[in-house]
Amino acid sequence: MMKSRTSVTRAARRLLLLAWLMAAATLAQAQGLPSWNDGAAKQAILRFVADVTTPGSAGFVPPGERIAVFDNDGTLWLEQPIYVQFAFALDRVKALAPKHPEWKTTPPFDAILRGDMKAFAASGEKGLMQVLAATHAGMTTEEFSREVADWLAKARHPRFKQPYEALVYQPMLELLAYLRENGFKTFIVSGGGVEFMRVFAEKVYGIPPEQVVGSTGQLAFKTGADGKPVLLKLAKIDLVDDHAGKPVGIQRFIGRRPIFAFGNSDGDQQMLEWTAAGAGPRFMGLVHHTDAEREYAYDRTSSVGRLDKALDEAGTRGWTVVDMKRDWNKVFASDK
Repeated sequence: MMKSRTSVTRAARRLLLLAWLMAAATLAQAQGLPSWNDGAAKQAILRFVADVTTPGSAGFVPPGERIAVFDNDGTLWLEQPIYVQFAFALDRVKALAPKHPEWKTTPPFDAILRGDMKAFAASGEKGLMQVLAATHAGMTTEEFSREVADWLAKARHPRFKQPYEALVYQPMLELLAYLRENGFKTFIVSGGGVEFMRVFAEKVYGIPPEQVVGSTGQLAFKTGADGKPVLLKLAKIDLVDDHAGKPVGIQRFIGRRPIFAFGNSDGDQQMLEWTAAGAGPRFMGLVHHTDAEREYAYDRTSSVGRLDKALDEAGTRGWTVVDMKRDWNKVFASDK
């Protein structure tokens, strides 16, 4: 009888300790996500992080396996009315136009210079590739990084009249920071160009360049005019890190299946499916843009950041959908 009572007492103590640890973790997490309203989305995040980080819990995951991946455009910062990197490319065409007088009569550059975005859109993927080749290739990686940094310092969003780096979602910054505080390693996995995102990812998100996975173009090792080696950007695509390309990029550059993944569009669907297919606890989240007043409202019919099939799958599979208008009490840091 004495042995039985001792066993019960020890079991009760373990349960109390586990409950205390989970309660403490939940309280700390709630304090670490002040821009999130206390709804189902926030609670799902808190429960998941408490589960995988509490020693002794059934879902505990060692720190080395706590991989979290985030899409960039529309998930960490805004993507409307056009992707930020696309805005950079269009401005580059205008800046380079004096050196290319033939562009005035050469599609799709002539449409851009006239400001006819409908005509440019009609050029399709071929036109986009021509623009990216003309504005991103033919320079060294260092030269490209300087061009991006200079542009980001001067460019302003057409609606908000603020630098793009100021239009980062404050709730997602808090989430990134809290995950890192709880032993997660955070990565960007985006369809955007990797060399473009590496310019600002560490300053803006606290994510170092080696933890940025994106679309990549081919590079060539060359000797510069000063005799020092350089890497030259070529006009050839190596990996499009979007849709089914995202799991490929994760495997190629990270080498571990994530346990936590966040996106906002159909371009992220396969990344979330890849994350969900692993064993053990998994978190899959989507940002749903529902706030036309503070940001933008769009989903199934948008040509930028379309959220259609992935939204349906989220409902079927029980993924967490963050309603921007309902779940965030602040969108940007400057919001009051």
